[in-house]
Amino acid sequence: MEVKIGVQNAPREIVIESSQTADEVESAVAKALEGSTKLFSLTDEHGRRVIVPAERLAYVEIGEQAVRKVGFGTA
Repeated sequence: MEVKIGVQNAPREIVIESSQTADEVESAVAKALEGSTKLFSLTDEHGRRVIVPAERLAYVEIGEQAVRKVGFGTA
């Protein structure tokens, strides 16, 4: 699932492919924004972790689960 993270005072957004579900990402954002954790953290498909201070989050856009196409067929 593609997740885009906007960070305040940063010219570019962070884009990662995460194996977490939309509900898991939403829960992590909610915990960070309500103050129960001071950091927003996600892990991408390769095991790399992205950590953003919760106070610097501008937005988090959660995309749909992408279905990967296999082969060289024309569509």
